Amino acid sequence: MEITNWDSVLQFATGNMDLNLQEHDFSEYSTSSSTPNLQVPTPPHSTDGGGSPVCDDPSDHNVLVSISTTFYPGANLHSLPPDLALLSSDSVFFYVHSHIILAVSDNSFLSLIPTSSSKEHSNNMVIHVPELSPVLNIILHIIYDKSCSHYSPSLETLSAAVNRLPSYGIDSKSRITPSTPIHTLLLSHAPLSPLEVYTLAAKHDLYDLAVPTSSHLLSFQLSTITDDIAEAIGPKYLRRMFFLHIGRSEALKRILLQPPHPHAPTPWCDFTNQKTLTRAWALASAYLAWDARPDISTGFLEAALAPLAEHLSCDLCKQGLNDRIKNLIVQWSVVKRTI
Repeated sequence: MEITNWDSVLQFATGNMDLNLQEHDFSEYSTSSSTPNLQVPTPPHSTDGGGSPVCDDPSDHNVLVSISTTFYPGANLHSLPPDLALLSSDSVFFYVHSHIILAVSDNSFLSLIPTSSSKEHSNNMVIHVPELSPVLNIILHIIYDKSCSHYSPSLETLSAAVNRLPSYGIDSKSRITPSTPIHTLLLSHAPLSPLEVYTLAAKHDLYDLAVPTSSHLLSFQLSTITDDIAEAIGPKYLRRMFFLHIGRSEALKRILLQPPHPHAPTPWCDFTNQKTLTRAWALASAYLAWDARPDISTGFLEAALAPLAEHLSCDLCKQGLNDRIKNLIVQWSVVKRTI
């Protein structure tokens, strides 16, 4: 199929009018209530076959055509040329391969794409898809297993795209795995928006995404979880998050319970004298255990316990305290930090 065959796709929309082809950059997309310009899937000529479409000089009398900068007729996405144009609700064209989309969709892409056995199927088809172009762009990148990070999509847009996958018959668990670009992109939002990413992962049972994200939720106050948040996360992953917090808090209390090991009695420091260190450790550890947060750092523990040595005159007691603090730091550092 020649790329120029696309000239006949939407003749009903343009007639004999001239065309102005526009590359659509989704990183600058913003919602607008204004009516979009008429757009036609006429492909531009491409000299290298691997870049974005070439834009004609703009004219006030031309009809604007918005074509995806990734999914355009000359893009080298597959050895075969695209045989299908998807038109988003805001009038941006995406040139794709029907067999690739049908291979990952179990409902023919919301029953929009005829199967190969259908008599309705033919080249140069235009399918209207009820999605805004930023969302459809991400969905197609997921289908083609391509990175869309260069568009810098917001987490809101990414979540909207992932949430729409089941509607198009796409299994999110099989498409969002640790080896995929979309998994990496979602995970990059975890440090700043851990609850949102964790909720998205829980909704689609994306365990491999929820696990690393959960480590960023250690400072989250469980008491602030609302009914809506709990319902969105669901019982399975909500239970795991609670168990992570409670488990780490209990582990810290157990680690703090054992005081420094006493040394053999000396003429200047017997077992009675060493009770001073034991009592001081008990008071300090009780203070820490009272507010045993799951996100407490090893540095904070060391800063809270190390000053106890200032009140000791016995070098052996000081050495025992330092050894106990080091052991505590090691034990706390190996406590599981994820669900």
